Amino acid sequence: MTAKIMDGKSLAEEILADLQKKISQLPVAPHLAIILAGDDDSSLIYVRNKQKAAEKIGMQTTLFHLPENVSQEEVLNIVDHCNNDEKINGIIVQLPLPKHLNSNLIINSINPQKDVDGFHPYNTGLLQNNEKPYFVAATPLGIMTLIKQVCPDLSGKNVVLIGASLIVGRPLATLLLNQECTVTVTHIHTLNIRELTQKADILVAACGVSKLVKKDWIKPGAILIDVGINRENGKVCGDIDFADIVEKAGAVTPVPGGVGPMTVAMLLHNTFQAYLLQHNL
Repeated sequence: MTAKIMDGKSLAEEILADLQKKISQLPVAPHLAIILAGDDDSSLIYVRNKQKAAEKIGMQTTLFHLPENVSQEEVLNIVDHCNNDEKINGIIVQLPLPKHLNSNLIINSINPQKDVDGFHPYNTGLLQNNEKPYFVAATPLGIMTLIKQVCPDLSGKNVVLIGASLIVGRPLATLLLNQECTVTVTHIHTLNIRELTQKADILVAACGVSKLVKKDWIKPGAILIDVGINRENGKVCGDIDFADIVEKAGAVTPVPGGVGPMTVAMLLHNTFQAYLLQHNL
């Protein structure tokens, strides 16, 4: 058996093509504001990718690129400006922020109806209550879309998540619980992780440890989602040892070309939805 490769790049391109068609029919293009503080190399790459994808489908972006030593008040003033600008539909704050800034305070100041990253407590709270938030975080939403491609009915599936971050692990766990899955969330202090992962129908690795998951960590035919982006000997690799597991897993996302493109596509999908929400369409 050789695992089915879950091609996030192709699926993302389909989603973006659909968005491009819909945006071309609007009187004004949706507008995404991106707030970036400092010059972190990874953040700069992520922001460029988001802007490039937005431009390709006819979506407007405005980048507020602030210095590393920007004050909390300055960032909050920019968020307030974006909240009150009717021409801006979505707002994201590129994480991580410099350590002297309070990320929670800044994210909590975003209007929930413009919170296209889905990190505001209003949106995460509705998700936790199994209600419909304005927006769900882009990476978990992209992961769910990928999983549904190979497993439309998730009811009763045993899912193990490696990583409990606020950006991926926790919102994804809630989405899966809301789909009637049995979910185990592991983290750096979890004992005997491998014993847990060996029982998983679906395994999501989002811990940032290069090639952590080997074939003896998984059950035959498992669906594997690799969220990790690591560098090893100058090459990009994930948290799952792709070459080791490919003949045992049922399906797996590659790195690169799996979850990453879906994250960008879902962010722009959320921005389009924000435009519709704010124009009562």
